[in-house]
Formats: sequence, C-alpha cells, structure tokens
Amino acid sequence: MSSSIVTASPEQRTVELEARIRQAPDRFRVMTGDRPTGPLHLGHYFGTLHNRVRLQELGVDVFVIIADYQVLTDRDVADRLDEYMEAMLLDYLAVGIDPARSTVFNHSAVPALNQLLLPFLSLVSVAELNRNPTVKDEIAHSRQSAVSGLMFTYPVHQAADILFCKGNLVPVGQDQLPHLEVTRTVARRFNERYGAVFPEPDALLSAAPLLLGTDGTKMSKSRGNSIALGADADETARLIKGAKTDAERYITYDPEGRPGVSSLVLLAALCLDRDPHAVAEEIGGGGAAVLKRRVTDAVNSRMAPIRARRAEYARDMGYVRSVLRAGNERANEIAVATLDEVRGVMGGGLQ
Repeated sequence: MSSSIVTASPEQRTVELEARIRQAPDRFRVMTGDRPTGPLHLGHYFGTLHNRVRLQELGVDVFVIIADYQVLTDRDVADRLDEYMEAMLLDYLAVGIDPARSTVFNHSAVPALNQLLLPFLSLVSVAELNRNPTVKDEIAHSRQSAVSGLMFTYPVHQAADILFCKGNLVPVGQDQLPHLEVTRTVARRFNERYGAVFPEPDALLSAAPLLLGTDGTKMSKSRGNSIALGADADETARLIKGAKTDAERYITYDPEGRPGVSSLVLLAALCLDRDPHAVAEEIGGGGAAVLKRRVTDAVNSRMAPIRARRAEYARDMGYVRSVLRAGNERANEIAVATLDEVRGVMGGGLQ
C-alpha cells in the first residue's frame, strides 16, 4: 500500500503526489486530525478542513482522528473534553466531512491503536526523540511545569495514529515534517526487523495560508484571538471590528510589512476566492473601517451555509454521536487487524 516516491524536495514530492491522487485516488489513505482543546476556527477551515473535504471529494479514503488522548500532552487536566469533542464533530459535519466516505474516530475508543505505541517505542532512541524540533517546540509552549513522558513520546504516538490504518498520505505543514519523519522511521525499522507490514507515509505538504488572530499574533484556540466556525454573524462582526490593523489609511497587501492588515485582506480574499492584491486595491484609501466591513461581509457570506448546516446537525445530537460511534467501530476493526498482524510477525509471545 506504500506510495512513497523519491524526489528532490517535499514541495516537488507534493506536486507528484497531487498528480497521482487525481489519477488513482483509491490507492491513498489519508490520516489527519485535531486535538479537542477548543473551538475550531477560520484558520483551521482554510488551513486543513477545506483540504480534507477536497481529498474526500476526489475519492481518497480519509481518516480523521479526534485526538483526545493527546490533549494530555500539554495540559495537566483535560477540561471540557466532551464539549469540545461534540463541537468538533459538528464542525466536521458542517464543513462537509461525509461519514459515508470518511472515518471520524477518537483515540480513547480504539485500544488496539494505542497498544501499537509500545512496540513502536522500542524502535526509536531517546536521543532521536530529544532532537526532534517539533517536540522541542511543543515543550517550549507547554502549559505543564515539567515535561511528561507522554509529551516526549508524542511523535511515536502520532506514528501509531498514522500506521494503525496503514495511512500512506499525511497532509502537513513544513513545521510538522519532523513528526512525519519519525513515523517513516518507525515504519521502515519495523519492516526491516520483523517483516513488511507498514507503508512509509508520504507528506502532502500544505500550502495553507497563514491567518493571524485578531490580536496580530498566530491564530490559536488557546489565545482567544480566533473566529470560531461556530460563531454567529454578530459575533464575527464584533471580533473583526476589534482586529489589530495599523495607522496607515491606504490598504495594501504586504504580509511582511503590514501583517495585521494583510491577514484581514487575505481572509476576505480566501472567502471570496480572489487574489488578495486585487482585494486590497479595491479598498485602497477606504482605510481600516472599510476593510473590516469588507472582511465581515465576506466571512459571513462564506460561512452562512456552514453555519446553517451546523445548526441543523446541532438539533440532532443523537445522529452526531452515532457518526462517532460508527467511525470508532470501523477504526477498531482496522486497528485490531493491524495489531494481530504485528503480533504475528513479532512472535507468538506477544499474543
């Protein structure tokens, strides 16, 4: 099931993969997901959710994990976990994740997936984990007073997430490439030591636009600077009205020189499916007030059908929960089969 190809760079590999996906989508299984630590926002929509729906529509088998266990990697207490998981399910369904074509599940409901963590940990060294730049970044931004073992082994747990279903394609940003390299290393070493079981998954490099939060810093669930997918039109208008801009009246698109203004221009452009330079030129001397009105109108127009679907699903939470149960059942069947295969090649003593 491996789709690994050798090219000069992750960017070129992504170009080749996109061509192969269009030619034979049924040869790919995507693994992706989110940690339920707060409401999903517009950054998630344009950064990842929209791409998942695109791959699903192309015919790729998409697995989406609600990584509830991984909430514990950077938090001492998993507060409001059930609330966030249900809100995440609503967002997934509202943006177009189709449970008939994609599998949505959560960590804690798939024991066999988590059992893979033990043999996988035996395949990597402490020094290798310690060098991982993504782990260093997670630790630097951790809310915990000390580094837990779960946080330290986070890339290996992520390898279990990807490999339990033999995922061979993982949409990632540049900053997540080291994590995926751990997964590829685990798969390669397992296959060399015990026999060919796992694909070495490829990175489908995301060209996701960087949307800043309303305070001019990275949009984040934890910083209170985002526009949630579940926000209504009035709340959206209020948040955009308070967004950070600058003192220059004439609106231009200059992400390095004018990050706050440019992020708002980009948000409007994404919602309108237009070039941000053209959007900025149209606003011109209208200043921040006109810019914010344009952004508000664009966001509310783009999100209106998503909000309507979200409200409709929210009226039938029994169905929403059934989607997760069905996804968990499929994930469990696959995980048990994979774990049985792993035990078989590793030896009967692991039964």
